Amino acid sequence: MLDPSHPCAANQPEKAALPQLRSELRSWTRDLAVALGLALVIIIFLYQPVKVEGTSMAPLLSDQERIFINKFVYRFEPIERGDVVVFWYPLDRSKSFIKRVIALPGDTIEIRSGHLYVDDKELLEPYVPSFYLDGTSYPERKIPADSYFVMGDHRDSSNDSRIFGPVPRQYIYGKAVFAYWPVDHFGSLVLSSTVNAASK
Repeated sequence: MLDPSHPCAANQPEKAALPQLRSELRSWTRDLAVALGLALVIIIFLYQPVKVEGTSMAPLLSDQERIFINKFVYRFEPIERGDVVVFWYPLDRSKSFIKRVIALPGDTIEIRSGHLYVDDKELLEPYVPSFYLDGTSYPERKIPADSYFVMGDHRDSSNDSRIFGPVPRQYIYGKAVFAYWPVDHFGSLVLSSTVNAASK
């Protein structure tokens, strides 16, 4: 029997605790690795980081801002008015644009001195500051099936459907969902970009 007063006796609990500590560390490390792996898979396959170029979506998005787009969301839900989408530029599919969906398939759109009308009802646009309106007009047009009329929020600085026409559904490949840089813009873009057509 070991004498409790012997120096080795005091070390026994410590020695017994070491294997348990090592086991817990291995478990934490494994769990962390799995979590990081899953996060990486989600980012790679579901989300894509994108750098915004230009000011056409100001004030929501600024030039050189970094955001995440969801590449799979439209496989499970429809594109809605007010969504900020990323799509292949119809006139040059090597380029991507980011704009806001204004009119849906089958809608009739008209712009009168900068004011938007969808199916003859004025569209309330709280995301467009009054000093970003350009005062131009656009003749009444019905949006074809499987196409969407898109515009930038900075109306006098946007190359959009007023110029290149409605965007075919197959060209739209993502929805802007989250801003991560610069840090003062960090946060969800979904809630801040949602709007419904309403009559004034």
